[in-house]
Amino acid sequence: MTEHGFRPAERLIELANAVRADPGLPREAFAALLTRHGESPADLSGPAFSAADADGLRAAVVRITAVLTETDADRAAHTLNALLAECGARPRLSRHDGHAWHLHIDRGEGVGWADWFLAAGALALAQLLSEHGRISWGECASPRCTALYLGNGPGSARRYCSTTCASRERVAAHRRRRRAEPGRT
Repeated sequence: MTEHGFRPAERLIELANAVRADPGLPREAFAALLTRHGESPADLSGPAFSAADADGLRAAVVRITAVLTETDADRAAHTLNALLAECGARPRLSRHDGHAWHLHIDRGEGVGWADWFLAAGALALAQLLSEHGRISWGECASPRCTALYLGNGPGSARRYCSTTCASRERVAAHRRRRRAEPGRT
């Protein structure tokens, strides 16, 4: 369980970054990430979460990463609607494991891990888009970083995944300007 409670968008970002870092992310790593985000270890062991399930989940993560790198809100909304329709997502309000009421996508009978993840991830991003009226996620603007991030706070849109990347780019820009000044070497 995450220490901040049920956070499907954070789960989405963590899985997307993990698959980007390791495109062959093994089943055990998926299970550990999903357990950390509140999924039952019993649901992620043995035949309940097979190598084929991990392959399907990996493909689903790659698909939804296209939305995470989209910069146009209209295109993102259309893609999210298509994913929700494709998965037959039927969100419901749920309160479980000490969490407050929240929209939830169940992984019911006949629904594989990939469809569940696509539906839950699309729902989480749709909620953020509707709440903020803009895309509040993205890919770090630093050319040395490809991390995906959530920027769901108030204020202007984020451009960097962390203060480290933002500071590194500000310092690099400052140094470029200084070198470009007349009389500098």
